[in-house]
Amino acid sequence: MTAVLEPPTDAIPKVPSMIELEITGKCQLACSHCFADSGPTGTHGVMSVSDWYDVIDQAADLDIRTVQLIGGEPTTYPGWADLVDHALSRGRLVEVFSNLYHVTAKGWSVFERDGVSLATSYYSPNSGEHDKVTTVKGSQERTRANIVEAVRRGIRIRAGIVGVHDGQLEQLAVEELRALGVGQVTLDYARGVGRAAKVTPDVGTLCGNCGRGRLAIMPDGAVSPCVLGRWIRPFNVRETSLREILVSSEWAAAVDSIPARAPGDHSDGLGVVGMCPPSDSNDCNPAKTPACNPKYEFAPAALRSCPPNDSNDCAPTEAPCNPAFGL
Repeated sequence: MTAVLEPPTDAIPKVPSMIELEITGKCQLACSHCFADSGPTGTHGVMSVSDWYDVIDQAADLDIRTVQLIGGEPTTYPGWADLVDHALSRGRLVEVFSNLYHVTAKGWSVFERDGVSLATSYYSPNSGEHDKVTTVKGSQERTRANIVEAVRRGIRIRAGIVGVHDGQLEQLAVEELRALGVGQVTLDYARGVGRAAKVTPDVGTLCGNCGRGRLAIMPDGAVSPCVLGRWIRPFNVRETSLREILVSSEWAAAVDSIPARAPGDHSDGLGVVGMCPPSDSNDCNPAKTPACNPKYEFAPAALRSCPPNDSNDCAPTEAPCNPAFGL
């Protein structure tokens, strides 16, 4: 006698559109504001490639549309390209969130695959200011060159800019990336999570999207509403399936604890004038909120001149202060 399986009755209230897989805490950079507190001494955690395969399979079975590989620097994880292949084989879109500090020939071949897109972080058109954020000299030059190469290759790429230090040229970085051909550029400011935390983080630092349309898996298998809400971790995917998590009252309570955006707010605001929501450079786009854009009244619209900043002592009238962006 063949058993007939009844269709599941535990319908998921809302299936996320993206799952963020933080596959490693290792990174070549050690950014001063890093929400994951990642760096060269970071580890890949306890999740094996087969564990991540299982997560991707569960996401596909739930029809979660996009799989994002994030870190740390995801391309430092030994099986990262295999995870991309597996997600594509399950009909998922894949976004690799890379610092673009170092890209191998194999890396470019993966980025060029149909269904794969790139995301990166950038901080300033001034190399000294950018490197001050990453704490690695030469990082701006390498990341910028790889952004240019990605655009040249026709790879879909978006960039998130995070303001970290006073005097940082973050608004000019937005203009520079757009001029270089990056189609989607967002701007936000450092949030009190991870290395930037001065006090214990709370839900007030989150934009309201966490858990609503996304969820994140940490290198130890912990499940959080998003990578920024990483201290909220009621489950571990090594012990509980994604379906069980998403239909549970505990998960609903965790998501409900995060203030949602009120109707009528700015598309990316918190309903408070002058505040920007936190961003992991995904769908939070504070650049659209006027209060989030600092006004460089001393800088001409063209990027041919150099407003003052705290990264060097050059005078703006000197030639070295006039960056040439190849416009």
